Amino acid sequence: MTRLRGDSGPRSVLSVGSGPEEIPGWGEAGYSVVRLDIDPSTNPDIVASMTAMGPIGPYDIVFCCHALEHVYPHEVPVALAEFYRVLSRGGMAIILVPDLQDVPPTDDALPGMEGYSGLHLFYGDAKQIAAHPYMAHHCGFVESTLRAAMEAAGFQARTQRMERYQLMGIGIKT
Repeated sequence: MTRLRGDSGPRSVLSVGSGPEEIPGWGEAGYSVVRLDIDPSTNPDIVASMTAMGPIGPYDIVFCCHALEHVYPHEVPVALAEFYRVLSRGGMAIILVPDLQDVPPTDDALPGMEGYSGLHLFYGDAKQIAAHPYMAHHCGFVESTLRAAMEAAGFQARTQRMERYQLMGIGIKT
């Protein structure tokens, strides 16, 4: 992983909805990573909801990998406003969510995605939800809805569809 904003010293990353492990690559590239998760059993650095992160920040990057879909639709603007708030000026939000465009909400396996169905992308992994209720999906996105939500929160945003039914949004705090 290369530096996203130059090599002028350490950069800070807030990994929102981090789960139990750090996403590989950030630390190796010289970033200081702080993990935030609502579930204390994942042993994050900060136990908090992405809709109320508390007096933290500023961070150079907010990285939210497959966590934004776990909040309800009315909470998405609140979470994105929190991402914007904790970023330094010129900071970047990187958001990955399931891409629901063209995904049938069925239990049939998705092409190239062994073990994953449309129902999984829409609602979360049914095998995990009973033991880990925070793993349920409560909202979903296509390219235009993610970009619109990020722009409404104040980000200069762009979105991109990716392989394996993933959608990435990148937003800059201006």
